[in-house]
Amino acid sequence: MTRQAGTAWWSKAQHEARRPVLRQRMLIQGALTGWFERQQFQQVETAELRASPGNETHLHAFAADWLRTDGTVADRLYLHTSPEFSLKKLLAAGETKLFEFARVFRNRERGALHAPEFTMLEWYRAHRPFTALMEDAAELIALAAEVAGTGRLTHRGHSIDAYRNPERLTLAGAFDRFASIDLLATISADGLSTDAGRLAAAARAKGIRVADDDSWSDVFTRVLLEKVEPNIGRERITILTEYPAPEAALARRKPGDQRVAERFEIFACGVELVNAFGELTDVAEQRRRFETDMAAKQRIYGETYPLDEAFLRALAEMPEASGAALGFDRLVMLAMGVDEIDDVLWTPAPQQPEPQA
Repeated sequence: MTRQAGTAWWSKAQHEARRPVLRQRMLIQGALTGWFERQQFQQVETAELRASPGNETHLHAFAADWLRTDGTVADRLYLHTSPEFSLKKLLAAGETKLFEFARVFRNRERGALHAPEFTMLEWYRAHRPFTALMEDAAELIALAAEVAGTGRLTHRGHSIDAYRNPERLTLAGAFDRFASIDLLATISADGLSTDAGRLAAAARAKGIRVADDDSWSDVFTRVLLEKVEPNIGRERITILTEYPAPEAALARRKPGDQRVAERFEIFACGVELVNAFGELTDVAEQRRRFETDMAAKQRIYGETYPLDEAFLRALAEMPEASGAALGFDRLVMLAMGVDEIDDVLWTPAPQQPEPQA
């Protein structure tokens, strides 16, 4: 796609250049919607304003004050960073197969792969293992490439066959293959404690810069970003599975090995497309994780978000389920072979202003 520097996206010439990709976006969305309908999923719409935007350490929300008629502040609300809490409440209410193309909002994110407002395709299956979502995701990704007319995913010089069976690789296997690090040796058998010093020493031996006050999670993320992610999803779609328990987020731990969780991510052409969980339904464990993450958020960023107590109550009523989130804009990018997320958005968000001198 040819982009004219300094020209607004809404200029006639710029829009004319962008329009074929944007029209294709809608065809891809229609095809994916049809896939879910044939699978007898219920499409839903959830509220974007929430009492809590989510409680992961490194996700940042946009806040909005809810005003009384006299203009005084009644409450602080947030634009959600994911529809996950709302969709799980619907599972608790009795839905068993549901999906949504949700508008979601994340602050502190802007770049070639990140927009502050974007579309997330999220879907859930009650009473199904999380491995079933690997099959769902592979079909959806291939369908998008088929609608685009190439059957391939392309991004910044990498091109792969969207129909080829994905590679499945555990995090432990990836750390061993690409960094020669024994990841599981740094996690206790119950998955509740970690050896940050041991992981840091192994990372330093591989030339990765580690600060003295880095946590186990900090070091894990550096190894993942520097040694693992640059090497996966290049030849074919890669499913990176069995995330370590400290990185489980809202996923349950794996029966038989408490060191890892039922979580996977999918990468293609070096781009993360999907994040999925076998969903945690243990309320006490989920509360503990939220409180731990909010303590870390306070330590790192000097802020926290409230816990969604209604979500925690609903979790107790939710059936066993698995859920996945797919970055729809990124999928369109790869299916259409474009490099910038703004090129697949009908109305891109403003760029951040340059800092004042």
